[in-house]
Amino acid sequence: MSKSTDYDFATADFNSVYRGGELLGDAGITKAPWDIGEAQPGVIAFEHRGRIRGDVLDAGCGLGDNSIFLASRGYTVTAVDAASAAIEQATERAAGADIEFAVADATSLAGFEGRFDTVLDSALFHTLDADGRRSYAAALHRVARPGAWLDMLCFAAVPGGMPEPLSVKEETVRQVLGEAGWRVTELEQTIYWGVAEVTLGFLAKTGTQVEIDDQGRTQLPVWSVLAERA
Repeated sequence: MSKSTDYDFATADFNSVYRGGELLGDAGITKAPWDIGEAQPGVIAFEHRGRIRGDVLDAGCGLGDNSIFLASRGYTVTAVDAASAAIEQATERAAGADIEFAVADATSLAGFEGRFDTVLDSALFHTLDADGRRSYAAALHRVARPGAWLDMLCFAAVPGGMPEPLSVKEETVRQVLGEAGWRVTELEQTIYWGVAEVTLGFLAKTGTQVEIDDQGRTQLPVWSVLAERA
């Protein structure tokens, strides 16, 4: 049986999975497991708490549901993803919503310097390797204005969570963000919804046990991180 260490998560092919191909080797994931068709509850919670303001960057926007939600609430949103297939489908899904979509490498974000008051990361940070996480945190700092907020959801390395290295220890989050010039003001555990039928085979291979709600969604533990650009 395959274990989590058998998979090189850095080789995940996001363009492939958005087009119905394999995301990761023989994991059997051929649909985006994060595509729940609506904004993540953690993102809605950020907005309800007043954690969104000004010009917003949705980094790693995927199919755009979080961006669509924020635009519907009146925010100016720029949504970027490295996967061109994601941006193509997100643009269609947004159906004329006032969102600027762009294909961009989140570890550099060249051309977006100093533009944003709020940065949203809904499940991007944990997909990167150690070097990528450091580059990404630094890139977010460059594109954020002084005093900007970072709201982040990333898989938590806790019992019942995704296998490492696709989940992150609390101290790693704090260290990487701190080194990049972000001051973490709050870090707590919450949940991230996924589509259970898409990932059950993979989770079985990795020996991961997760909760599934009555809508067939996985309930995965994530860190809900609030930070401020120092």
